[in-house]
Amino acid sequence: MRFNLRGGLRHRWLLALLTALTLAGCAARHPGDPIKPGFNMYSKEQDIELGRQAAAEVRKQVQVVQNPELQNYIGAIGKKLAAQPEAGGYPYSFTLINEPSINAFALPGGPIFVNTGLIEAADNEAQVAGVLAHEIAHVALRHGTNQASKASLIQLPAVLAGMAIGQDSVVDQIAQIGLGFGVNSVILKYSRDAENQADALGTRILAEAGYNPIEMANFFEKLQEEGGSRPPQFLSSHPDPGNRVARVQAEIQALPASIPRDFRTSVGNFAHEKRLVAQLPKPRPREQTAERGHAPTEGPSGAMQTLRARTFEVARPAGWQAYGDQSSSTVTVAPSQGLVQTRTGASLGYGVVMSYYQPRDARNLGQATGELVNQLAGLDRSIQSRGNQRRVTVNGNRGLITTLYGQSPYGGAERLMLLTVPRPEGLFYMVFVAPDNRFEQLSAPFEQMVNSLTFRS
Repeated sequence: MRFNLRGGLRHRWLLALLTALTLAGCAARHPGDPIKPGFNMYSKEQDIELGRQAAAEVRKQVQVVQNPELQNYIGAIGKKLAAQPEAGGYPYSFTLINEPSINAFALPGGPIFVNTGLIEAADNEAQVAGVLAHEIAHVALRHGTNQASKASLIQLPAVLAGMAIGQDSVVDQIAQIGLGFGVNSVILKYSRDAENQADALGTRILAEAGYNPIEMANFFEKLQEEGGSRPPQFLSSHPDPGNRVARVQAEIQALPASIPRDFRTSVGNFAHEKRLVAQLPKPRPREQTAERGHAPTEGPSGAMQTLRARTFEVARPAGWQAYGDQSSSTVTVAPSQGLVQTRTGASLGYGVVMSYYQPRDARNLGQATGELVNQLAGLDRSIQSRGNQRRVTVNGNRGLITTLYGQSPYGGAERLMLLTVPRPEGLFYMVFVAPDNRFEQLSAPFEQMVNSLTFRS
């Protein structure tokens, strides 16, 4: 389970700003209209630093193709696209990965990775170029750090304080808000609005480079049709915004007259390069990337001690360490084995997080809790609710307990018990996390903490 460490929403105006910026980004756009990057708390220089550091971590997790001809081929296509003015002038790099799944992804600041499976699935070079142009558009529009900025404003507490693990780089800051930059990172899973923007800007980049832009849409439609109920990995992180071909056709019609219409589908010898891909050795089995460790074998002792935060007091298991900023009422409490460090950040596998969440549109406790659950699921897509809720009273305050399930960083299933209580400061929440087969160990401490919880007026 992943959260942000830095605390609850300390300034309500930040959420109001985020809401306004989100609504502004949803305003109707007409084909041919310019597209500008959205709200971002990071600088372009930080995008580049982030991409450089994250790319080094990604290369530790993947098998880079060692064939120079293939790397030069994908690099030549990428450089031609990156040279177009709409690409934003970032220091792009293009790396081919020996991986049969159909996927490609871009890190902030310019590093782009392409699976060999994508080349095998493409019908022509323009389709490969279309995917690269689409990824370049994500970089130019800064979609990765835009998502990180929104997550920073949401301020869901994470698992481990930065000072506890000595993290201070931009990559570490991203990891601290629970996003990370692994190959399957949450931050690389875009919204449909972001996909629409990347399609539109990618269309222009392709046209400027002389490729037929419709091939980008054709390829995505092909993947959608062939994937059936199990779409390729690319479509899992790049959701289909719908009517892709029609949207791209509209963008083509709106292209400036200065862009020639003598589009091509191939520049190099695509058939030859595709044969080289087919001759590559099979990739080695992927190594485990998470240093999982083991969940605590015994539950907390019956001894409890008082934890005092700014707006509440609660009894916590003796021997568990408190992390985070207690002065801002955001605390993670866990045994030493409850914190799991991975290559893409830290995860809470066994323990409890307490903080506040500021609902946007909720009119009652149930709706506010639903918003929070959606935010948690946005940061960890394995989290799901099975409709198990019960109402409680906490020190005279009405509350709601919701049972959630997900994937444990130790491996296997995870159970989360979420307590939510409406307060003047926002929606207070306390969430207990443990592997599903160990969760009964937390039943007694959970009840003790809930019963001991008091709020300061």
